[in-house]
Amino acid sequence: MTSKLEQKEPPQANGAVLPAVPGDCLGSPERGQRPEPADFLGHDSTGVEVVVLESRANAKGVREEDALLENGSQSNESDDTSTDRGPEPASPLKETSFSIGLQVLFPFLLAGFGTVAAGMVLDIVQHWDVFKYVTEVFILVPALLGLKGNLEMTLASRLSTAANIGQMDTPKELWKMITGNMALIQVQATVVGFLASIAAVVFGWIPDGHFSLDHAVLLCASSVATAFIASLVLGMIMIGVIIGSRRMGINPDNVATPIAASLGDLITLALLSGFSWGLYKELESKAYVNPLVCAFFISLLPLWVMVAKRNSATREVLYSGWEPVIIAMAISSVGGLILDRTVSDPNFAGMAVFTPVINGVGGNLVAVQASRISTYLHMSGEPGDSPGTAPRRCPSPCSTFFSSDVNSRSARVLFLLVVPGHLVFLYTISSMQGGHTTLTLIFIVFYMTAALLQVLILLCIADWMVHWMWGRHLDPDNFSIPYLTALGDLIGTGLLALSFHVLWLIGDRDSDVGD
Repeated sequence: MTSKLEQKEPPQANGAVLPAVPGDCLGSPERGQRPEPADFLGHDSTGVEVVVLESRANAKGVREEDALLENGSQSNESDDTSTDRGPEPASPLKETSFSIGLQVLFPFLLAGFGTVAAGMVLDIVQHWDVFKYVTEVFILVPALLGLKGNLEMTLASRLSTAANIGQMDTPKELWKMITGNMALIQVQATVVGFLASIAAVVFGWIPDGHFSLDHAVLLCASSVATAFIASLVLGMIMIGVIIGSRRMGINPDNVATPIAASLGDLITLALLSGFSWGLYKELESKAYVNPLVCAFFISLLPLWVMVAKRNSATREVLYSGWEPVIIAMAISSVGGLILDRTVSDPNFAGMAVFTPVINGVGGNLVAVQASRISTYLHMSGEPGDSPGTAPRRCPSPCSTFFSSDVNSRSARVLFLLVVPGHLVFLYTISSMQGGHTTLTLIFIVFYMTAALLQVLILLCIADWMVHWMWGRHLDPDNFSIPYLTALGDLIGTGLLALSFHVLWLIGDRDSDVGD
């Protein structure tokens, strides 16, 4: 019976050949049928254990595969793996620091230049009348830019997973997956945009004690319209990228996330600036326009909810996926309050152009690390499992960066990318004459200190948070990234404001801060 089984192509999991199944596992009355999974459970042999664990790793690991965990040259080498290999995944363990850095570099630079473009746009629009007289719009900036991490990143992950496991192969399945996910992100975007406008009104009212109903409606209309249109555009781009990648034989995980990161900030900020400027111009002559815009997008909510509920893949997220999105929006709004309090101060002139850059770079790097740790855990089991190969749930900073496992190696590589990456981005901003700030040595030192400290804190939090969520039966891919990107906005904005304040205190006139 073993010889009959070997005539077929041996099953593989993540590129590794599985051991032949012992003949006594096939003790079914009908010898010609493939054994059912339950037939394997009654044996304690090593071969069966590997089949079960490897199949589990294949079911979850393949669809959670990340570009940063795949070394193209290793896929062929894995065919030579011995059949008595344990369940521990081979690809992450074979990665070197050079291969990790090489794979991270291009998407890191692509996303970074996207944040530079967003920073240049913010540096220009901050002088528009709507940003001068309705300063609460600045509070919306981090919250709405965070939608990229909260909605588009998770959308790319869900669709890439569906594509990798064959749920988008037929036109019917493809259409069902697209409509369900697009309706889901429209629901989330509309609700988050509305809540972000409420947070902006409250945070703007608390320090000054001044409330304007017209400005509140303007913020609501601008926020909801921006969130809705940005999510629609980015969602369509993600779908096109994923479908095109599948047809070209490329893993969608390798390209979808960097494109979402690079385009998300720029598109969202451009839409927010355009909507707020246009609605502000209509505020005096046609005051009814703002309430109508707000009411129109909110009235579409029942339609999107009904469509999302019909899809089993999005129904669960529709009910259970609100906590990380809403809490992340609140955290980002606090960072927006800091931006609102500082960007109008002449002593902090130039901060607007650097805020999207430092926040975007930190958020992208920590999202990469969180995805890597999550994939590493998924290859050993399901959320809630405690495999012996998994790191402890409360790691120390030393174990995060200086242990021998692959996640510590990637943390070191990501941390080392901060300085050269930011130098490239700072040079790009300076060459485009943005930021009203001359890049002197002391300014660069303070800026780099803030950027390094931000990424250091985020990587340590990611190492703890992903393992903590895993132990609570939560999928870190869906829950960790919104929290981490929001914390990146808050920490980055706070540290950047502190750096500008210290520069002003020590009188760094050469840096021309405030020109």
